[in-house]
Amino acid sequence: MPNSFWQALFLSQNPTLGAVWGPIVGPIISLLSFVCSVGNVPLAVVLWNGGISFGGVISFIFADLIILPILDIYRKYYGGRMSLYLLATSYGAMVVAGFAIGGLSQLLGLVPAHHFIAVFQTRPSWNYTTFLDLGALVLAAVLGWRFLKTGGLEMLRAMDRTGGTPHAGHEMVHDHDEHHDHHHH
Repeated sequence: MPNSFWQALFLSQNPTLGAVWGPIVGPIISLLSFVCSVGNVPLAVVLWNGGISFGGVISFIFADLIILPILDIYRKYYGGRMSLYLLATSYGAMVVAGFAIGGLSQLLGLVPAHHFIAVFQTRPSWNYTTFLDLGALVLAAVLGWRFLKTGGLEMLRAMDRTGGTPHAGHEMVHDHDEHHDHHHH
């Protein structure tokens, strides 16, 4: 979506109205975006760059608990009526939190003066995080290889067959020991 759409939606031309509207509309955007708790922070940055108020960003980030798939889970576990109750109370709490944190941050001068986000302007580069990421990939590959070579898959299959109970795992080791003893006698 173009920035002009977001700026119009967030009433960024009128900061006072935008400060009120942002926390109200932030959770609604979250509800419709299907973004999980990890993905909502980058999307919040996009919304901030688009002109949503700081309180709107806060309420948007809190609103990852009312996305449609989670509301469907609430419906399945608690029923339709309780799901609507959770939606309404959560939405209300998110809006109030957006107002409170946004207002307090504004009062204390903690809100950035501009909505420019440098990460949108920088190009990917080789830096220390690149090498840390590569090191983590190598470590994950080594640990995965070790898991496969030391019988990790068989252990998981045995846990799956026995329901993962500790006694079942102990019996499996015990059976292995008896089988081992049988070959030596």
